[in-house]
Amino acid sequence: MSKNLVIVESPAKAKTIKKYLGKDYEVLASYGHVRDLVPKDGAVDTTGSFDMKYQVIDRNEKHVRAIIAALKDADTLLLATDPDREGEAISWHLVELLREKNVLKGKPVKRVVFHEITERAVAEAVAHPRDIAYDLVNAQQARRALDYLVGFNLSPLLWRKVQPGLSAGRVQSPALRLICEREEEIKAFKPQEYWTLDARAQKDVQSFGAKLTELDGQKVEQFTLTDAGGADAAKVRILAAAQGSLKVVAVDKKQRRRNPSPPFTTSTLQQEANRKLGFTSSRTMRAAQQLYEGVDLGGETVGLISYMRTDSVSLAQEAISELRKVIAKEFGDKALPPEPRYFKSKSKNAQEAHEAVRPTSAARTPRAVARYLTPDQAKLYELIWKRTMACQMTPAVFDTVAADLKAGQLHTFRANGSVLLEPGFLAAYNIKVTDPLDKSDDDDEDDKRLPVLEVGEVVNLLDLDAEQHFTQPPPRYTEASLVKTLEEFDIGRPSTYASIISTLQAREYVRLDSKQFTPTDVGMIVNKFLTDHFTQYVDYEFTAKLEDDLDAVSRGEREWVPLLADFWGAFKPRVDEKMELTRQEVSETRQIGIDPASGKPVSARLGRYGPFVQIGTKDDTDKPRFASLRANQRIDTITLADALALFQLPRRLGTLPNGEEVDVNIGRFGPYVRHGKSFVSLKRDDDPYTIGLPRAIELIEQKAAALEAATIKVFEGAGIRIVKGRFGPYITDGTRRANIPKTREPESLSALDCEFFLNEAAEKDKAAGGKKGAKGKAASKAPAKPAANAPVLKKAAATKKTAVKKAAVKKTAAKKPAVKKATAKKKPAAKKKK
Repeated sequence: MSKNLVIVESPAKAKTIKKYLGKDYEVLASYGHVRDLVPKDGAVDTTGSFDMKYQVIDRNEKHVRAIIAALKDADTLLLATDPDREGEAISWHLVELLREKNVLKGKPVKRVVFHEITERAVAEAVAHPRDIAYDLVNAQQARRALDYLVGFNLSPLLWRKVQPGLSAGRVQSPALRLICEREEEIKAFKPQEYWTLDARAQKDVQSFGAKLTELDGQKVEQFTLTDAGGADAAKVRILAAAQGSLKVVAVDKKQRRRNPSPPFTTSTLQQEANRKLGFTSSRTMRAAQQLYEGVDLGGETVGLISYMRTDSVSLAQEAISELRKVIAKEFGDKALPPEPRYFKSKSKNAQEAHEAVRPTSAARTPRAVARYLTPDQAKLYELIWKRTMACQMTPAVFDTVAADLKAGQLHTFRANGSVLLEPGFLAAYNIKVTDPLDKSDDDDEDDKRLPVLEVGEVVNLLDLDAEQHFTQPPPRYTEASLVKTLEEFDIGRPSTYASIISTLQAREYVRLDSKQFTPTDVGMIVNKFLTDHFTQYVDYEFTAKLEDDLDAVSRGEREWVPLLADFWGAFKPRVDEKMELTRQEVSETRQIGIDPASGKPVSARLGRYGPFVQIGTKDDTDKPRFASLRANQRIDTITLADALALFQLPRRLGTLPNGEEVDVNIGRFGPYVRHGKSFVSLKRDDDPYTIGLPRAIELIEQKAAALEAATIKVFEGAGIRIVKGRFGPYITDGTRRANIPKTREPESLSALDCEFFLNEAAEKDKAAGGKKGAKGKAASKAPAKPAANAPVLKKAAATKKTAVKKAAVKKTAAKKPAVKKATAKKKPAAKKKK
């Protein structure tokens, strides 16, 4: 009997599928993509053919070796990666890699696709394999090439003109623009005052509220009453006319039907999980991936939901049939409509369209599987199950009432109320919204009870409340509203939203405060640079058009190489032109005011190490003074008083029991505490402007304890110690530092040995021009003493660590022989059809 090798992306998915397929199938995971573009210039050949150079991803090299080993004993290779263009590309990359290594040797290669990991779906897919869909591969290659060309050309420009370590992305940049433009709207917003008058009325023992809709015979608009005087005068007139009662002059009764929403797509799932569960997009997709790949339900591993990356709102007919049976069982026949409800997808990409996100079996209720799931999995599964059930249930039915009540002849109030007659789908999907910014239809302002009112009757007027209001600026984006807007503008695709948001936060272009996105100074300046100098490429319509073009490639309606050529032909000249800009042209300086003590100007701008304020100019006789902005301060909004307060550093905190004075300051590598000749870096949450002596002592003691734990040997009289370092043991006297030769054991060294090695290291540093010594000194003192109030980038220690890591990766990549792993690949379109 033949042996089949099946490749999927993840080990969890492999484990589930192996149980379904049995002993004649070996199932291995590729752990995502097996290769990617070489991370350096020239990975995409822009001279004409747009050939792309790939290399094996280091972390997945061992998995590739395992696949090659298993392939020796297999007769057929089945590619069962995810059912979208990304999954198609993973399969193609693997096959191309295996062909390069000449290990396929004529063995059949087939693609199998399923949209849910159930025994039936997997068996059906294996029974009906197909070839790799090269249109999908071409679309993914084009997307990867575009992202590479933008990133590898705009990012270095940002490093030179704005600040090192920045990046620009084809899709993340328009998303950043959305957040920054909203912030500008908020900044420019001028609140307007207005007043409302609300009546509190009563019939029998039931009281109810009513809003003023007509004043002095005229319709009340938002700004009819704009100050306290006008509101009080109107209140006096109404009370005088009412004489303690209101007359019912009209009652409008209607029955309102509210239909359920469609089942979830990727986008709506992310939005609802954020609004109702407080999940980030990344958290939602992580839990959804786990539910899709399979969960052990007491001995049976099964995928609980269909594929979670989809633009479709359609459901399979057999899924609808099962839903209708479960609805009748769980909620009664009354909740079941006579006919199934069908929803139409807005997706133009028919080749990738499949079902909505739904349970693989509606019979698996949330309460039945909850004990097998993690808290996140359980919450998300319940949300998906309820939404899917609701979409096939009857509408909710309300009785609504609107009553007009007169105060005299010229003033009218309106009372609104509703009563739920039939819950319909709300019996399944009625989770309370916890996000105060949420405006979904789960909130109903009119969902309140009114007494039975008849035309002509009179009710008591208990009180009349005049309330002051101010117009509010547009709200900052939450994850839910940002995802919704990205989808509306057609920026990116739902499967990319989580990574877009994560990238913006990782680059510190935005902060998430109280569930709302606020751009940082760096984010605002990067956005201004891109919108001023690369307007077309952060334009919403341009970005959406490019996504449509990529979808056309995936449908076989457009060739991908001409698409790249058109983009590059316009983009590259713009990049070359902007290389001539100066840093001053990019990063503008904001004049804040005049320092009353010195009479010098105070300004704010972005520097190499982050946003800072400055007293004086470079043309002054004495040097300007600098101070970094705090985490919650911004260049465009900081006041003169707040700017001057930043120059209070260094601060004297007090003295230690041994008499050493303790100061706090900010240096090149971030905020730190100094005691005697020693320095201790502050933690991420420590504020140098508010930290007190007790916390400083705690940090000093923590560092001393860590040093003590890492100390191998101490020579008290000489002030020398041997310490366990990250890269091996070393010798230090607090100023100098020397590595220990590999031929010597640290415990065997004497004080004289240590002194010899320290002197030898110092001589080598001196001979090298002092560069190495300076580095060693800075490392041993952590950090070296900087100029007071030198501007720094927040979280500088982390940034430095990242920079070192990147440099190491770059150095390692440079050492690799070009022939290992890296090969140029032409477009696969030539293999598309025979």
